[in-house]
Amino acid sequence: MRATVSRKAHFNAAHRLYRKDWSMDKNELIFGKCNNPNFHGHNYELIVSVTGEIDKETGFVIDVKILADLIKEHIEEAFDHKNLNVDVEEFQDLNPTAENIAVVIWNKLRPLISSDKELEVVLYETPRNFVTYKGE
Repeated sequence: MRATVSRKAHFNAAHRLYRKDWSMDKNELIFGKCNNPNFHGHNYELIVSVTGEIDKETGFVIDVKILADLIKEHIEEAFDHKNLNVDVEEFQDLNPTAENIAVVIWNKLRPLISSDKELEVVLYETPRNFVTYKGE
């Protein structure tokens, strides 16, 4: 039997959407107010889901405590109350869009989850705007 186990998490972070190789006018045209040179912030909501076979002995797909600890150590501590453009190495040369943040989170967690399990990251930038990434 297969099941999906999910864990919700939260972090607050600032960012600026822009490309260094574009003019200010082009950045403004494409990214609008998200291109604010003084940055802007979001209260991100994160849902990390792991899908796999239910272990016959434990009854778990993954121990939720282990999943929670991985998210806290590798995502929340790395991103919470940070300026993503300035403080997070992965975004030094990568525009911190919600899409790219979701991919970075997936890439950070994937090596820590057993390879026989599927991993999905859902990142809410606002209550109405969210991204789903499954490593595809």
